[in-house]
Amino acid sequence: MRGTRIAAVLLALVWAAAARAEPLKVVASFSILGDLVRQVGGERVSVAVLVGPNGDAHSFVPSPGDARTLAGARLVVVNGLGFEGWIDRLVKASGTKAPVVVASSGVTPIEEAQEGHAHAGHDAHAPDPHAWQNVANAKRYVASIRDGLIGVDPEGRATYEARASAYLADLDALDAEVRRTVAAIPEARRRVITTHDAFGYFARAYGLRFIAPQGVSSQSEATARDVARIIRQVKRDRIPAVFLENVADPRLMLQIARESGAKAGGRIFSDALSEPGGPAPTYIEMMRNNLREFSAALAG
Repeated sequence: MRGTRIAAVLLALVWAAAARAEPLKVVASFSILGDLVRQVGGERVSVAVLVGPNGDAHSFVPSPGDARTLAGARLVVVNGLGFEGWIDRLVKASGTKAPVVVASSGVTPIEEAQEGHAHAGHDAHAPDPHAWQNVANAKRYVASIRDGLIGVDPEGRATYEARASAYLADLDALDAEVRRTVAAIPEARRRVITTHDAFGYFARAYGLRFIAPQGVSSQSEATARDVARIIRQVKRDRIPAVFLENVADPRLMLQIARESGAKAGGRIFSDALSEPGGPAPTYIEMMRNNLREFSAALAG
């Protein structure tokens, strides 16, 4: 009998150790958030991403499989600010009991219409959800993720705090790099055209001016009047370059470049990372890729 009790205790200890060793299942709404969760969570987390590399969260349509993925999560991380218009319905449909962390909590939102006009189908005063384009806001995301992970896995507090602290230092270095690179671009050339208005936070923080024929959603329709206005503006202001986004059809930008005479710059990443092995598989590499493209096209 005593041997049986000892065996039962040992088996319970093995089960407990195995349970602790199993990574925490976290679901992130899109690829950039998925990377930030991995940076903070390390080996303690297993991250599933709903909108993957090069995916457009604005046009994403969840599947029943996505609901099942959410149902098995211990934590769900979303951007907020209206970026994932489908997320509330998906969370409800999944029946998940996991806490939902809004990574942008604490961010001061900016409004869509920075150029003094609204876009078709969008409120001129809607919040711009692309807050991660300012590295200071990405640091707020990291803090929200760290606190969310600790809330569901308090045993991992030391790991999450240490990894978050190290990554925040990396983000400080990245912020300084962005400022140095933009400062090296002649002020008169710090103007670019992008497909949709995803870089408002970057513009406000770092001093580039972005003009877009679409609104903050890549699903808004650019009218012929929008396109004609921007072509006139490119010619009048001698805007040096237009850029192609990884989540958008390039034909509109190529038309603007062709009809305005502006240079077609390289591929930039706005709402999603690249595939692994691509030029922007992590948030930091995404920001550096965009910096290289801006600098190459604008430095003059």
